[in-house]
Amino acid sequence: MKRLVVVESPTKANTIRNYLNGDGHTYQIEASMGHVRDLPASANEVPEQYKDEDWSDLGVNVDEGFAPIYVTKGRGKKVIRDLEDALQDADELYIATDEDREGESIGWHLTQVLDPDVPVRRMVFHEITREAIQRALDETRGIDKNLVGAQETRRILDRLVGYRISP
Repeated sequence: MKRLVVVESPTKANTIRNYLNGDGHTYQIEASMGHVRDLPASANEVPEQYKDEDWSDLGVNVDEGFAPIYVTKGRGKKVIRDLEDALQDADELYIATDEDREGESIGWHLTQVLDPDVPVRRMVFHEITREAIQRALDETRGIDKNLVGAQETRRILDRLVGYRISP
């Protein structure tokens, strides 16, 4: 069975790669390099279908429940292509991003853009040791939608308040 494990940083990926051997599974460890998508940073990045909306420069649809409009750009596009390729041969996807709002959000966004046809498991660890990684594999959970919602709310509020105020 092949398991694709996605962490945030290449350094973590390299370290964890050394720990996951010999348990009867094949592991491919990849790094997301942080967020793979975000609100548009400028009017140029707003998807065409929203450009005529009054709120389009915010990247948040204030007319429809403050729905964020996410875009993937630059490095994120390459990361997604690479992860899609890696997922082709995987039997399971393990999201091993940081256990905080941002890490949970990164994991959720990955599942949204990758739309995997394999089981998705959330690995959480607080140190990068062989024992901690094995414990995280043994005690997986789902993505915490409350943490994702908290991050998304903070991001939207940052955009709505800070974007118009900042020079």
